[in-house]
Amino acid sequence: MTTIHPKITEVLTGTFKVPAAEILPESTMDSLEMDSLAVAEFAVIIKETLGVSADSEKLYKDATLADITAYIDEAVDSAESEATVPVSNTR
Repeated sequence: MTTIHPKITEVLTGTFKVPAAEILPESTMDSLEMDSLAVAEFAVIIKETLGVSADSEKLYKDATLADITAYIDEAVDSAESEATVPVSNTR
């Protein structure tokens, strides 16, 4: 079973008042009755809290919550692996 990123659930239930029972991996923003303005706001909140940016219309509008979770997890993992500790070559 695919799980949903906890931030997605937090934002949908807290900010947009979506009932938790409706937040399923196969749910889409359309099925949750999120209009384009709400989807854009959702994208901004995800970017501000997780540092993950994406075109809200392309990613969030048609994707399932499982798809969005996979995208967020991949973006966060990628950002973490790119964060390196600077090493000085001088002695």
